Amino acid sequence: MLIDLYLEHRVETPLGVLHVMVHGAGNVRRPAILTFHDVGMDSKSCFSTLFKFEEMQEIVKNFTVVHVDAPGQEDGAAIYPAGYQYATMDQISDMLPAVLQYFNFRTVIGVGVGAGAYILSKFTLSNPEAVEGLVLINVDTNARGWMDWAAQKLSNLTSSLTDQILSHLFSQEELSANTELIQTHRARLSKAPNLINIELFWKSYQGRRDLDIERNNTFKCPVMLVVGDQAPYEEAAVECNSKLDPTTTSFLKMADAGGMPQLTQPSKLTEAFKYFIQGMGYMASSCMTRLSRSRTTSLSSSYSMEGSRSRSRTLSQGSQGGQLPPSPSHTMEVSC
Repeated sequence: MLIDLYLEHRVETPLGVLHVMVHGAGNVRRPAILTFHDVGMDSKSCFSTLFKFEEMQEIVKNFTVVHVDAPGQEDGAAIYPAGYQYATMDQISDMLPAVLQYFNFRTVIGVGVGAGAYILSKFTLSNPEAVEGLVLINVDTNARGWMDWAAQKLSNLTSSLTDQILSHLFSQEELSANTELIQTHRARLSKAPNLINIELFWKSYQGRRDLDIERNNTFKCPVMLVVGDQAPYEEAAVECNSKLDPTTTSFLKMADAGGMPQLTQPSKLTEAFKYFIQGMGYMASSCMTRLSRSRTTSLSSSYSMEGSRSRSRTLSQGSQGGQLPPSPSHTMEVSC
């Protein structure tokens, strides 16, 4: 079945069936780009804005793109019966090797948001040879603490499921402003026919384990961490960054992005993703876009192939023009 040039598949795994959408015929010399969405979303609502963005098409045409939906989260999914034992975060992560085997992918570049970022992190720690790079948006690799647990218990009593998930996805500033984006997602969630399934995925994420990431137990591939300023998981992303290898990690903190940078700032995220891929040795001859030409000096030094594996990069993107030179510690502040 063809939907927006994506082929739909249902992939059988030892732990259940996954709905997967694939774009592209495949290039055995390059990894596939595999995405995983956040709670309260599916692959379309989470990634369509980014992957349909005009400047992203240069990347899309060079890689097979694979969008994986968590069990029961896709449009038209069967509703799980009362008492259904939903998969844990670990179990969902353990389903992904079957996806790679099904499509005969040797390696992937993972792009995950929120719960999806956690799942891809767990998958990468367990299967380091299968992942060439990771883009983690709003990642929290820690289990919930007692304060988080108590706050969630109170939220369960005082807030609807829709409000709980919106508070997970978006910043308080966005929620208070009740932007069009918030209204759209509130309406989508409140009318979702599979709301029971969404709640099960939400509870599974709330019950996640600590991944115990530290400098000597970390990812073996390049990583780009992305978070919006004032996003709900800003502190968690900063903490994760402090635990990763600084020579292979980029940290992109985006101004004016809110809780979902892939929806609100697709241009900036596309440009950063392109440089991340180039730093891995792919698309080296890629054409510069208008945005990148305006800051060639600053960003090319940060994402060059020679430098990407040899130093830490922190990119802080604002809404105003201008550049700042790199500091002696190789941490770069970029305003665009």
